Amino acid sequence: MTQTCRTGAHDDHDVYSLMCPCRTLLDLLANKWSALVIGLLDDGPVRFTVLRTRLPGVSSKMLTRTLRRLESASLITRTVYPAVPPRVEYELTELGASAAIPLGLLRTWAEDNLDRIAVLNPRWAD
Repeated sequence: MTQTCRTGAHDDHDVYSLMCPCRTLLDLLANKWSALVIGLLDDGPVRFTVLRTRLPGVSSKMLTRTLRRLESASLITRTVYPAVPPRVEYELTELGASAAIPLGLLRTWAEDNLDRIAVLNPRWAD
């Protein structure tokens, strides 16, 4: 389903179109680490070290990259507090909070349906 571009930057938005910039945003939101970070920030501001601790398996480099991409898309804000060492917190913007809703539903769907999928395809059981 296409939508007319509200900014007038291009004719319409269609994620199925090869050149649509919506694909870049969809790629960002569909990324595992982005979806998990947005979920963790849904309850309020979180420090980098807490995010890293709550996301086992993410490297500091990947977390930093993910946070920078989310910030560049205006989905989160980064606040540095003057302290030694500096304290940095990340928080969802209003736009990011609106993305948290469908991503939360997707995370819940994955948790609710993994066992059903694993029964049909045992490789998903691990």
